[in-house]
Amino acid sequence: VQLVESWGGVVQPGGSLRLSCAASGVTFSLTHMWWVRQAPGKGLEWVAHMNRDGSSIFYADSVKGRFTISRDNAKNTLDLQMNSLKFEDTAVYYCHGFDTYYAVNYWGEGTLVTVSA
Repeated sequence: VQLVESWGGVVQPGGSLRLSCAASGVTFSLTHMWWVRQAPGKGLEWVAHMNRDGSSIFYADSVKGRFTISRDNAKNTLDLQMNSLKFEDTAVYYCHGFDTYYAVNYWGEGTLVTVSA
């Protein structure tokens, strides 16, 4: 099983980035998905969640109204559209999945997002 994040980078405050997570070796349509981040020197913070069929979505208060999570079960991909980025959004962003069939958690290796002037 692999979860591979991509499209992190450096962006100015107020800018946008779109992260993507590609899943392989997992029945993606049976997998609940999260974006989780870790800022420098801090613990893990869940950012956004979408359940396996996309019918349930939750956002952390810190990103609500600015970030949008989406998934394509036909392509086995999970995206995170990040708008109006702030300095405090700087973090490594991880893709996390919970396979509801095998009851197993999966993590990607993360992609770094740096918000800097």
